[in-house]
Amino acid sequence: MKLPRVYPIVDSAAWVRRLAPLGVRLVQLRIKEQPPQRLRSEIREARACCAAAGMQLIVNDHWQLALEAGCDFVHLGQGDLDGADVPALRRAGVRLGVSTHDEDELARSLGLQPDYVALGPIYPTLLKVMPWPAQGLERIAQWKRRIGTIPLVAIGGLTLERLPGVFAAGADVAAVVTDIVRHLDPEARVRQWLSAARAA
Repeated sequence: MKLPRVYPIVDSAAWVRRLAPLGVRLVQLRIKEQPPQRLRSEIREARACCAAAGMQLIVNDHWQLALEAGCDFVHLGQGDLDGADVPALRRAGVRLGVSTHDEDELARSLGLQPDYVALGPIYPTLLKVMPWPAQGLERIAQWKRRIGTIPLVAIGGLTLERLPGVFAAGADVAAVVTDIVRHLDPEARVRQWLSAARAA
């Protein structure tokens, strides 16, 4: 499976609507600590926006709501895997991405035959406090040797300046949060990321 080389991660359907006219083809919706009805509404709105714009939607964590809404992808952290019905997702044709941070997590993830493996944080990140140190470029190369043709998504502290090194180390995809959503001109920044991905 081939993924776009860059995808943004955002926390609302409103962000998805902002990105839709810019040429983004894949976006992850990551919403934390909201009531179930609000989550359901946000996921459905984001899904409808993506369908209208020819984008694909990755839903982080909330696999049951993603399944209910007919979403394309679900992204699960290691803790979320414990309660997830992966066979149900597979039967529905929902693709699966999994976060990994160490060798044990990677081995567990590969046992699920994921559609992509995410590795992070590659660099220190401002988004949240991480219990893992920055992985670095060498870990990208190690992971890519291990997973072969499965797409490898790099995440955490990525910037345009760091993107060439991330791709050169073996990442197939860069997932971007802070460098877009906290930028003074997010739309212009998204266009820069897409242009850099095409150049790579």
